[in-house]
Amino acid sequence: MPYTKIKLSNNGKKAFEVLMENLKISINEAQKLIDKKRLFCNGNLVNKKNEFLNGEIELIVYENKPRGIEIVFENEDFAVLEKPSGVLTHPNGRHCEYSLSDEIWHLWGNKACVAHRLDKETSGLILVAKHKNSQIDFKTMFEKKEIQKEYLALAQGLINKNFSVDTKMDLVKNYDDVKTRMCICENGKHSFTKFEILEFYPEFNATLLLCKPFTGRQHQIRLHLFHMKHKILGDPLYGLNKDQIERILDKKMEEKERIEFCGAKRLLLHSYRLKFKYKNKFFDIISKKDMKKEFLNFL
Repeated sequence: MPYTKIKLSNNGKKAFEVLMENLKISINEAQKLIDKKRLFCNGNLVNKKNEFLNGEIELIVYENKPRGIEIVFENEDFAVLEKPSGVLTHPNGRHCEYSLSDEIWHLWGNKACVAHRLDKETSGLILVAKHKNSQIDFKTMFEKKEIQKEYLALAQGLINKNFSVDTKMDLVKNYDDVKTRMCICENGKHSFTKFEILEFYPEFNATLLLCKPFTGRQHQIRLHLFHMKHKILGDPLYGLNKDQIERILDKKMEEKERIEFCGAKRLLLHSYRLKFKYKNKFFDIISKKDMKKEFLNFL
């Protein structure tokens, strides 16, 4: 999502007041823009909301650059999109060229937002709240575990019976490691996932699984399968060393080498199904993608 700087008229007032008057927004919206490090005075970042501004005032404004996205379901309150693998859910800084927000804000304005997250390399269904009320509703529903999620994963090795993982997990505390990696630990947060076998592919020594997470921890399915010695094919984090991980994340590893280390060109994990009740109506939304075919094409 590229950005530009626009000039604002300066009335010599406090930073939040300058924004309120120029943009015709509320004090809360003005303060959020300052918190997001979008406001500059004479080329210097404005950090204090009450700072009196004198000089040239500039504001960073992001421009939506949509590339097209598949809408699986839509009504007046929410939509469900098919997120491609390799797309960020949120922009990760001013130098992020594209994220799902480009599509969401282009379609429904910047009041719309995702109701949950998917990792960059995870594909599939993602729920979008179109307005503040539905955003609050879905946040509460996720917290109360009232939204059921199902994923498809192609895991390494032969798995011959259904199983579940019930354990505690947390962020790796060794900061010489990759900071986004999670680990199983005694003092972490509870996590629970059920796994059901769908099909085994002997030619690839891989098992297609239906994954049902009952908690929403970061990397939960990925870590649980790695913990059970059946890592997800294509996983760029678990089972690799720091140098290999950084080369993949920095896009410095060739495709053939990645397949050698990870087993696939991308993480073979797909958000397949969302089930929930909203405004007294039951929704059961299923991905339209043929993931068996797509997964095998990435091996």
